[in-house]
Amino acid sequence: MARPFPIQKTTIIRNVERKWYLVDASGKVLGRLASQIAKYLMGKNSPTFFPGVDTGNYVVVINADKVVLTGKKLDKKLYYRHSGYPGGLKVQTARQLLEKHPERLIWLAVKRMLPKGALGDKYLKRLKIYASDKHPHEAQKPEPIEI
Repeated sequence: MARPFPIQKTTIIRNVERKWYLVDASGKVLGRLASQIAKYLMGKNSPTFFPGVDTGNYVVVINADKVVLTGKKLDKKLYYRHSGYPGGLKVQTARQLLEKHPERLIWLAVKRMLPKGALGDKYLKRLKIYASDKHPHEAQKPEPIEI
């Protein structure tokens, strides 16, 4: 008996040529920046994207200390972490986190936009964030992208 539809075969690319991208975070809104970075880390900008296969790229973020939060988020957005001991809950506002660890602010935003699990952890390892405009990845010739 003939099939009503022809069988389609999907070719999955396993050997991926990873690119390096450079993102300048100065003056950019945190959430919009993080969603675009997550897209490049997962490789969604590539025609060879497949959800279960790691086809992502490297992203270098500079000027993390100049990222912008809209509204009153600098003072009202809270970040929680726990030491593991009883009563060890630590709370910081976005302003405190931006002053002390600006890289962590972007890292947390991007991490929460990536898939959960082993694949998301692989993506996150290819994210390099620096507070100033200097970075040690000049040899990889990262391609600047406008976000």
